[in-house]
Amino acid sequence: MGEKIKKEICSWAIVIIVVLILRAIFVEAYVIPTGSMEKSLLIGDALLVNRFIYGVKIPIPFTGTQIPLIPGRSPQRGEIVVFIFPYENKDFVKRCVAIEGDTVEIVNKTLYINGEEVEESYVWYKDRRTFSGVNYDPTLYQKKWEDAELYEIFGIQVRDNFGPVVVPPEHIFVMGDSRDNSMDSRFWGPLHKKYLKGKPLFIYFSFDPGGEVQNFMDIFKIWQWKAIRFNRIGQVI
Repeated sequence: MGEKIKKEICSWAIVIIVVLILRAIFVEAYVIPTGSMEKSLLIGDALLVNRFIYGVKIPIPFTGTQIPLIPGRSPQRGEIVVFIFPYENKDFVKRCVAIEGDTVEIVNKTLYINGEEVEESYVWYKDRRTFSGVNYDPTLYQKKWEDAELYEIFGIQVRDNFGPVVVPPEHIFVMGDSRDNSMDSRFWGPLHKKYLKGKPLFIYFSFDPGGEVQNFMDIFKIWQWKAIRFNRIGQVI
């Protein structure tokens, strides 16, 4: 009887390990923490994220390089992506608006890619002010942007009038849909593809936390919920 129980425990242990591995590779749960993607995604929207779509890579410690394990595709313009913020160990969600080789420019809050105006029905502006941008040497502008130094030099001035810059190889340009309330590639530079975690699939739950969410565990703090947004549950992203 004891041997049978041991075998059962071992069998379930193997199943649990396999499920955890599959979850780590293919699907991850994520809760929107801030309002940078409003009104496409709201604070408290709980997403399932496809981690397989952009491939699976194994990082080599202390080298900054990765070994491809499972091939995937590159993000496309207009896709919402989840990634690790390069300058802090936090997950961010933004929209990929440009890919490597694209020329990005923002003129009076209007986005242009390769000289063409982009139609963005999902974008929301909440600040009536328009910052004029800066007059700066184009070569230095590109370099400072790639080095994540534009915000240190010019601050909020690059929000509404930006560029032009060219997205470097193996990078993408990401922005929040709430353009006046998003810290994104305008301020901290291009995003390297190695930081990508996946693409959201759908909203499996949505709650109003009454403020910003600190981490995924906030979804279990039922006593703090202001409401459940039943109309958002099941929405495909």
